[in-house]
Amino acid sequence: MSRIGKKPIQIPEGVKIALDGSGIVVDGPKGTLSREIPTEVSVMVDNSTIVVNRLSENKRGRSFHGLVRTLIANMVTGVSQGFEKALEISGVGYRAEIQDDILRLFVGFSKPVEYKIPEGVSIKVDRQVNMVVSGIDKEFVGRVAAEIRSVRKPEPYKGKGIKYAGEKIRRKVGKSAGA
Repeated sequence: MSRIGKKPIQIPEGVKIALDGSGIVVDGPKGTLSREIPTEVSVMVDNSTIVVNRLSENKRGRSFHGLVRTLIANMVTGVSQGFEKALEISGVGYRAEIQDDILRLFVGFSKPVEYKIPEGVSIKVDRQVNMVVSGIDKEFVGRVAAEIRSVRKPEPYKGKGIKYAGEKIRRKVGKSAGA
């Protein structure tokens, strides 16, 4: 039995859950999220909890049990609190700025790299080197942060580039002077 799958999900105040056929809609103060539910699991909503049960004991049913529970828990957390992913820019002259809905990254190329901020995500730039990507969909926030990081990944010699906050960059030793 899945340890994660059998844990009930607590529904916070102000969050409404609606089951419609093969999908679930979660509505809260920050927005609305919906997702299709596989046929191998069933979702039951009580007064203040959500319980996910599996309908079959085959491998597919067992694998979806914990996954669906986690996805629904992330939806509930997203519409009530939201998700954030912090990024840091390091390097001489490296910086970021936002104009309208375009993020401009000055990260060592001849021209600034322009990234159009998608709907459903907001980006804040603090002191030109710290960025916070926030939104209600955890998967989408992580994907946007990964796309921004992929513009200039941190390199191992000087650590210049865009990295996640708290990420440890494994450093390499450069060439040594001839003896």
